[in-house]
Amino acid sequence: MSLPAVVPAPVSIETGSGAPFRLTSATTVTGETDAAAALSAIVGARTALALADGDGDGDGIELRIDTGTGGPESYRIVADEASVSVTGADAAGLFYGVQTLSQIIARDEQGWTVPAVTIDDSPRFAYRGVMLDVARHFHPVETVKGYIDRAASLKLNALHLHLTDDQGWRIHLDSRPELTEKASATSVGGDLGGFYTKADFREIVEYAASRHMIVVPEIDMPGHTHAVGLAYPELAEDPTLSDHMREIIRDYGGEEPRAGSPYDGMAVGFSSLKIHDEATYDFVADVFGELAAMTPGPYLHFGGDESLSTTDEDFAVFVARASAIIADLGKTPVAWHEAGAAADVADTTVGQYWGFLTPQEGAAEKATAFIDNGAQLILSPADAIYLDMKYPSGPELGLTWANGPTSVERAYSWEPSDVVPGVDDAGILGVEAPLWTETIRTSADIDTMAFPRAAAAAEAAWSPATGASELRTWASFRERVGALGPLWTSMGIGFHPSDEIPWATE
Repeated sequence: MSLPAVVPAPVSIETGSGAPFRLTSATTVTGETDAAAALSAIVGARTALALADGDGDGDGIELRIDTGTGGPESYRIVADEASVSVTGADAAGLFYGVQTLSQIIARDEQGWTVPAVTIDDSPRFAYRGVMLDVARHFHPVETVKGYIDRAASLKLNALHLHLTDDQGWRIHLDSRPELTEKASATSVGGDLGGFYTKADFREIVEYAASRHMIVVPEIDMPGHTHAVGLAYPELAEDPTLSDHMREIIRDYGGEEPRAGSPYDGMAVGFSSLKIHDEATYDFVADVFGELAAMTPGPYLHFGGDESLSTTDEDFAVFVARASAIIADLGKTPVAWHEAGAAADVADTTVGQYWGFLTPQEGAAEKATAFIDNGAQLILSPADAIYLDMKYPSGPELGLTWANGPTSVERAYSWEPSDVVPGVDDAGILGVEAPLWTETIRTSADIDTMAFPRAAAAAEAAWSPATGASELRTWASFRERVGALGPLWTSMGIGFHPSDEIPWATE
């Protein structure tokens, strides 16, 4: 008997010899109400069956929490002909067990079944994320909530929101209202912009929490700050253009950036805050102080990437001061790996590596500096899990600069402990798959670019290391993720039907 298809691959899965459990209109669900509601919604979408509330007599499906089950976020599923039980070590573990149970529901000639199976599962890494860039193109609250649902179904537990960039500022702050009044109206290509009110942001944070996800807000600086200059020109240097930036403008269109004018192009690296002006650090303190009060999660991301118009010396000064401001707020600073070049970055700062699978141009040394400080890394190798890279065949969406196009196989076939030399699991906080939105305008675009490649990133984040499980192979993954096609369709996920995957039709 073949194993049921689960993505990301579980630690242990064993099929039983008995008959499957049959889902019918009489099937009941008992136990934790939030988990029961989540299961009922997915079962209803997948099978059109409505689960009834049970009386806890052991028949039907039982959902419960038992702290003795295992470590944080772990769960156990036991299914036989008579019953199904899902036990989580905590509420998150139970939620993830429900996601797995939803994946293994299958149809035979008599109806819907859950196979006789025992699954024991727990995550490899504590941090498992996706990033959505809402600065290059703004995405409304409902789109963000939809992405949270999709990410949570893959046992991802962090949503990194890239809230600011040269093209726009997307979060209202009472302390600095001019940011959204003067710098939120545009997007790449001249499209309309937008921003989140504080109530909007709270709604996103609370919705994520209901799916056991944290929100990691990013305010990118000292580069990627042209929009800041629209609201506070006294804080921003004039744009500085290199020949490379002019090449990008020629290739992708748009006008050259000009101080005081909204920017809707795709070139990067031309903007900078004024590093030696104390008003800049008053601004940083205001922004992150207010954001910290709005963010219950532990992390605040201050960017730090592609500051090409800031000297190395000035960059180091800024990184040291910005990271200290965030640390003094009781939050953990996060920065892209370039910030590792700053000798005095706050020692609690988590680095986010976005270089290639084979590090280039000093990226590995900058990344390992965070480890040397006693912190950890989030891995986001651009040529594997940047979800905005084009597919080898498919839609015209996306870019190709990260050794692209990026196939599903390449998104899958990498091992986190092999990316940055000398950095093993102890130095890795987790894995995050970013989705930049220069070409991504709609929720349908997000679905197309993220699925199925986000599932590959989720397996790198959750499942045992490559070689530690017979399931952790490309051959296994492509079969398992292909089996999820009908479930994803029933959930409204408009995934890219990559010809690399043998997609099931039912």
